[in-house]
Amino acid sequence: MSENNGRTDGIGRRDFVKGLGVASLLGATGLSVADDGMTGLQTVDDPIGDYPYREWEDLYREEWDWDSVARSTHSVNCTGSCSWNVFVKNGQVWREEQAGDYPTFDDSLPDPNPRGCQKGACYTDYVNADQRVLHPLRRTGERGSGQWERISWDEALTEIADHIIDEVQAGRYDAISGFTPIPAMSPVSFASGSRLVNLLGGVSHSFYDWYSDLPPGQPITWGTQTDNAESADWHNSDYLIAWGSNINVTRIPDAKYFLDAGYEGAKRVGIFTDYSQTAIHTDEWLAPNGGTDTALALGMARTIVDEDLHDAAHLKEQTDMPLLVREDTGKFLRASEVGLATDADDPEKVFVMVDADGGLRPAPGSLGERDGQHDPSASIRLDFDPQLAVERSVDAADGPVEVRSVWANLQDELSQYTPEFVHEETGVGEATYQRIAREFAEADAAKIIHGKGVNDWYHNDLGNRAIQLLVTLTGNLGEPGTGVDHYVGQEKIWTFHGWQVLSFPTGNVRGVPTTLWTYFHAGILNNTDPDTAAKIRESIDKGWMPVYPSEREDGFRPDPSTMFVWRGNYFNQAKGNVAVEEQLWPKLDLVVDINFRMDSTALYSDIVLPAASHYEKYDLSETDMHTYVHPFTPAVEPLGEAKTDWAIFRDLAEKIQERARERGVDPVEDRKFDRTIDLTTVYDDFVRDWETDEEGALVEDRAAAEFILDHSEESNPSDSDERITFEDTVDQPQRLLEAGDHWTSDIEEGEAYVPWQNYVHDKEPWPTFTGRQQYYIDHDWFLELGEELPTHKEGPASTGGEYPLSYNTPHGRWSIHSTWRDDPKMLRLQRGEPVVYLNPADAEERGIEDGDTVEVYNDLASVEVQAKIYPSGEPGTLRQFFAWEKFQYPDRGNFNSLVPMYMKPTQLVQYPADTGEHLHFFPNYWGPTGVNSDVNVDVRPVGGADGESATRRVQPDGGDTE
Repeated sequence: MSENNGRTDGIGRRDFVKGLGVASLLGATGLSVADDGMTGLQTVDDPIGDYPYREWEDLYREEWDWDSVARSTHSVNCTGSCSWNVFVKNGQVWREEQAGDYPTFDDSLPDPNPRGCQKGACYTDYVNADQRVLHPLRRTGERGSGQWERISWDEALTEIADHIIDEVQAGRYDAISGFTPIPAMSPVSFASGSRLVNLLGGVSHSFYDWYSDLPPGQPITWGTQTDNAESADWHNSDYLIAWGSNINVTRIPDAKYFLDAGYEGAKRVGIFTDYSQTAIHTDEWLAPNGGTDTALALGMARTIVDEDLHDAAHLKEQTDMPLLVREDTGKFLRASEVGLATDADDPEKVFVMVDADGGLRPAPGSLGERDGQHDPSASIRLDFDPQLAVERSVDAADGPVEVRSVWANLQDELSQYTPEFVHEETGVGEATYQRIAREFAEADAAKIIHGKGVNDWYHNDLGNRAIQLLVTLTGNLGEPGTGVDHYVGQEKIWTFHGWQVLSFPTGNVRGVPTTLWTYFHAGILNNTDPDTAAKIRESIDKGWMPVYPSEREDGFRPDPSTMFVWRGNYFNQAKGNVAVEEQLWPKLDLVVDINFRMDSTALYSDIVLPAASHYEKYDLSETDMHTYVHPFTPAVEPLGEAKTDWAIFRDLAEKIQERARERGVDPVEDRKFDRTIDLTTVYDDFVRDWETDEEGALVEDRAAAEFILDHSEESNPSDSDERITFEDTVDQPQRLLEAGDHWTSDIEEGEAYVPWQNYVHDKEPWPTFTGRQQYYIDHDWFLELGEELPTHKEGPASTGGEYPLSYNTPHGRWSIHSTWRDDPKMLRLQRGEPVVYLNPADAEERGIEDGDTVEVYNDLASVEVQAKIYPSGEPGTLRQFFAWEKFQYPDRGNFNSLVPMYMKPTQLVQYPADTGEHLHFFPNYWGPTGVNSDVNVDVRPVGGADGESATRRVQPDGGDTE
């Protein structure tokens, strides 16, 4: 430090900083500072007590001054379901703040408050954003060109209504599609379009499978889709494995339960291919090679079995392990084949065990002696001790048959997963994974938090089944702190019945698996491998999986003609989106997007209708990560000409009815269902309460929200005088009172919700073919493909072409799907544009430096993005956290342009094949998943004018310089 105390040219550091501030202000006004430095700037000796300019402080004071406060939340597919207070000043949304008043139900668990994340804390940005849609818009240029004209609501609704009337009158009502995701995040808004589409005879699309969020192994094994403990139960665990679930990034409001469990002595293990943001907070990190989770789980299972750490009593009563399987056919031995269960309704669907004395016994709770898939009056309780390890001959009706138990077959399967094989396949140390398996089995309460990281792979069903096997082998089900919790999106809604009858009033639903619908109509079926194509056609022909429009009597199948999208971004999320844009989209005569912002789907639509933002409507919010319900309420009136989703579809129904009467159209008989589609009464039907037949009861959004609460067991129990009203939720989030039939346990006072107790404690049959947790599937396709038991398989080869890098698109921190991907605050917290993450070795090999503009490419497409060197990522993998919008790429590609669409045949089956009472298509329960991984790419620098790599440095304002 010099003698002038850090002064340069007579100016001290404090003066210099003051000068910079003034220089910035002058620059903003177009003035400049003299070239000779800071001449003329006033030195401030006491900036706290005597500062000449104080008005800037008012900006911060005014933030804590408001006119009113409303309770609301965010309708995004994140599972968070966080209650927020929204502050309003001068008719404008001013800021938001976590509400922090969830009632505590268990003092032994961490406080449920607060809930929220940095994304929710800046939703205010969207209310007045530049990309906010304020008026009805009609496309004037090519789809995607961004050329629009403003039209009136009457023009927009009349054009849509006349098109709908034409389609219905022509019998093409099943060419009308409605796509919207995840009802729990805003069930009234979900129901708005679904209700109208249902009344029109149109098609409702699945979403959970389409996003590759759905874990197919759960309905395969447990007959139930993603029943999870609420996240507070994590704190009850002694041993937690985060397996492909990057909790600190994707479960931000709930991460505290995972972190706090460690302070209580729980061991936390992370299983991630990269050293993720959650891995750094675990006690131990395992990093299997991408796509090898199944091998790792089965290696752990072998350790548990070899070291006799399994729970034999649980396996005998709760699983299919004692059931006998024929050696000649691979099928379960049926009771009818050995003269057992003659009094059962269907002995062909009753299975066989061997008791301790060697006698054959019918397995209690088999489908053949139950009243359908769900029958709480039946029981799997045993009054004998079945043998697990069986290998013998039995006298069957067709002669002597060699049989083995599922347990014996499983031991054969597990024998392949030697420590040497598992290490070679996964890269995880032999002693390490065996020790983790041992610790998991010996823990009093062990839990796996299972995420999308496993679901993105082609063999996701095998990965799910293998991971589930670990909790089954150790009996970690049905007790606090145990189980496999799979949270990817708010896939399961608590107030199910009220939402269901509001959304689908006719009771007859044309549901379609979106992955199959897209695959079929985008022409991908004609370009897939012959075996998969044949199985897809067989599944469709047999009615296992539906495709709409349906085939007509003359064999002709029309193309889809109309698509409504609301609360979602179908076009952005489309796997195989090159084929979607080139093949499927041209078939659609009318695409209508209901949206509060101009996103990728809106950009490629024909008419965009302005929707109310999350702070401008009435609705409800729920999630399976907690047991509360809380509301949306309008903090302000919808901006511009925006309307709520409910009001938009209500007004469209009114316009359809008006135009149908003016045109004198006749009712149309539904080809599939025993009902008449009458467009001259469609508005009256939309606003009518079909449960009470009260006319005009559901004109307003708030009435629809109250309807859901009134007609759901969780909020209005049939055996109690207690109920939850909408006003109750406005006062404070309300813990639900009961669990409906679609949950597998009760909500207990003073305890976190834990699933599977109906089966483990009450001994009800699991809703599977066998009535047990079912690890052996004797469907012909599973047998043909060698997947009757969980087994490790390599993914499809050369998907995307012969390229050296694996391509991965995980969930990111700075957005929920595409929401907030275009938000300035979130962009400033990252690099402001699409980025790919490269291991340093892969980057160096290709001459790529951090910040370079690069081209990622394969046989499908190429996209231009910025490179980020990511030492935490494994060599050989390129990551692009989704879901950047198409317009954020210079060539209008996006992260999914590199991803083909392909389906696994095992996810197209019905089982049992004649009735499907175990596996049957039901939207978001069972259907083919859209797969994101198993994709090959390469990357290279984008050359500048001199042939060298062009490096782009992003500035804080989102601009860039070369």
